[in-house]
Amino acid sequence: MNDVQLHSAAVENYASVHQVASSQRFDECYHLAAQSFVADSFSDEFTTMEINVKGTQHLLAAFRDLQPECRIYFAGSSEMFGKAAKVPQDEQTAFHPRSPYGISKVAGFHLARNFREAYGMHCSSGIMFNHESPRRGFEFVSRKITSGVARILLGASSELPLGSLDARRDWGHAADYVPAMWLMLQQDNPDDYVVATGQDHSVREFCEAAFSHVGLDYSDYVKADHRFTRPADVELLRGDASKITKNLGWRPRIAFIDMVREMVSNDIEILKGGA
Repeated sequence: MNDVQLHSAAVENYASVHQVASSQRFDECYHLAAQSFVADSFSDEFTTMEINVKGTQHLLAAFRDLQPECRIYFAGSSEMFGKAAKVPQDEQTAFHPRSPYGISKVAGFHLARNFREAYGMHCSSGIMFNHESPRRGFEFVSRKITSGVARILLGASSELPLGSLDARRDWGHAADYVPAMWLMLQQDNPDDYVVATGQDHSVREFCEAAFSHVGLDYSDYVKADHRFTRPADVELLRGDASKITKNLGWRPRIAFIDMVREMVSNDIEILKGGA
């Protein structure tokens, strides 16, 4: 960590973003900051919009004025597609977001594209489908499941309440997706790319994989709880990453089952105090 220099900033505050952008020269900027929990975007849409939309505009404007040659990556989301008209979704699929979070990401995507077209900036967007790892936040369903398995296995809990088990998502590993971000900024010309595995799994299948990893049957522990359902849910998201595979040579390498097992094993070690 000796070669990492940290700067404090709040993206919703233009002055603080401007200060960081003026502090030194940057070759690349990866804009990953967001209020990214979909459920919270329903309970507090104002904060979600403030951070995700204004924050993106502040960052783009600061670099336009101070370092227009800096290459910028914007983190889009599969939630931008929402109630998609076709499956799988690619770069030409129309957006139909079903949450304030999805709406905010659509706005950020169009902002990045506008700065690219209006000011000639090297702005690329990755429309990232769900990417997981042992570092995923506990509020997300993937980590809620894997940490729940660990708690049940070690006797700290007896059940796992979840919302819809039938929702299907294209889950990949963050270790595969981060190189895709980097690849986008190494190109001569900026562009937008869907990043996905091309496979979808239900929340139920995620539970099956997680519980079976420790020899348990998910149906004995998972309980439906309508408190975790969204006002407007998304039933199915599956991405078509043909463009980034063809143009940049990217493809996912870590299998869904291996990702789930890694997350469960990690949460077991954390609960044991070994991590």
